[in-house]
Amino acid sequence: MTVTIALGGDTMLGRGVAEEIAARGPYDLFDPGIRRAFAEADLRVLNLECCVSDRGRPWDAPGRPFHFRAPPAAVAALTTLGVDCVTLANNHALDYGHDALSDTLDHLRRAGIQTVGAGRNQAEARTPAVLKAGGTTVAVVGLTDHPADYAATEDTPGVAYVPLNDGVPAWLTSQIQGLSARYDVVLVTPHWGPNMTTEPLPYIRESAASLLEAGATLVAGHSAHVFHGVDGRILYDLGDLIDDYARDETLRNDLGLAFLATLTGTGVDIKAVPLALEYAHTRRAEGSERTWIENRLREACAALTPDRDGPPQEDPR
Repeated sequence: MTVTIALGGDTMLGRGVAEEIAARGPYDLFDPGIRRAFAEADLRVLNLECCVSDRGRPWDAPGRPFHFRAPPAAVAALTTLGVDCVTLANNHALDYGHDALSDTLDHLRRAGIQTVGAGRNQAEARTPAVLKAGGTTVAVVGLTDHPADYAATEDTPGVAYVPLNDGVPAWLTSQIQGLSARYDVVLVTPHWGPNMTTEPLPYIRESAASLLEAGATLVAGHSAHVFHGVDGRILYDLGDLIDDYARDETLRNDLGLAFLATLTGTGVDIKAVPLALEYAHTRRAEGSERTWIENRLREACAALTPDRDGPPQEDPR
């Protein structure tokens, strides 16, 4: 068994990115270097941090200043990258309500993109996607630990909400155990923790260990908008893939990573692809940008695993 999965972090195609799509179309949001990196993989999975619809109104909840909605045309930006599956388990899936989430599921399905982590009810939101590459099967599980008011119930749409501060629940452990017995690879992709942090909180590290113990082959998280370190088969935070966000001069959320994870019967080999996020456009990072990313990744990995040798290998292309 050998399969390579391209992993992208928070992918926000609304607001300013949506304006760029309306003005110039959805096909040039990622430069050729990014598209080539994703094309090297057998499968491609990312976190879609917006709904895709032209319906709905902003979710009415205190303290929610941002609402992200992409136009239906934005789906072509994902198909251009060859995306096979997205997780919708995040704090923006219901930004424009139940109808917009339903539209999102429909638009992605028609484009041949599978979804996890959100659905028309709790059962659908918790249902994994099953991807195939050659003779290898990959089960993908999506979940989020915020916000509670976006949680799907037995009869209302929403996200697969898991309050991980209370530990990994038995239903999720059981699900992963069952999937690991049936499929070659189990990828768990959680949306966890607060924004703009540089390292995983203790409860996230504990949750990641529990997910691996339950049978996850690979854990790839997101939410911080800043990439975190890698610890073996745990990528704590993938950072951002595309957005229109303001740049933090210290955290440099405009410099990020995508990852190529090659899984074999004996282990995992992870390569990092350096990214430079401009306004509504992502390209491969070069020069001093790339050096900053290398140094930051090395420090982040060393803080997690001080006794190990170095960070993931960087993709040289």
